[in-house]
Amino acid sequence: MVKKVISLLVEAGNMKPGPALGTTLGPMGINMGQVTAKINQATAGFKGMRVPVSLVIDINTKNFDVEVKQPPVSQLIKKELGFAKGSGAAGSQIVGDITSQQVIKIAKEKVGKTLSKNLKEVVKEVAGTCLSTGVTIDGKNPKQFIKDIESGSIKI
Repeated sequence: MVKKVISLLVEAGNMKPGPALGTTLGPMGINMGQVTAKINQATAGFKGMRVPVSLVIDINTKNFDVEVKQPPVSQLIKKELGFAKGSGAAGSQIVGDITSQQVIKIAKEKVGKTLSKNLKEVVKEVAGTCLSTGVTIDGKNPKQFIKDIESGSIKI
């Protein structure tokens, strides 16, 4: 059994066949339409986000499986706030404000899926992503939010 794994970042529930993937799948004899349909079905729950997907292909049998990975933190923040794009000038352009409870909710989804060892550290990771996408937390700069966590004034 020879397997090939292809990593993709797709628009959940809305992947369309494209030449990049077609040139990879075509020589293997894999039906692009079936792959697209299966990926769209598997990612439908994350509609509106870009989601990492692994396509695992058994080259001998031409069978394939779709493994949907956890969306990046930036996509989860965008989903929580309902906007499509982060700031192009993070630090000087604010595109939204998220609550600390929403940050903790996102962090709970990512616990065990990042290199951080505990929820507090993952919350700080999410806050860092808020900073880079131009999102404040409870009206504060995410750097201040992290300082408040470290000082103990915000309990996680």
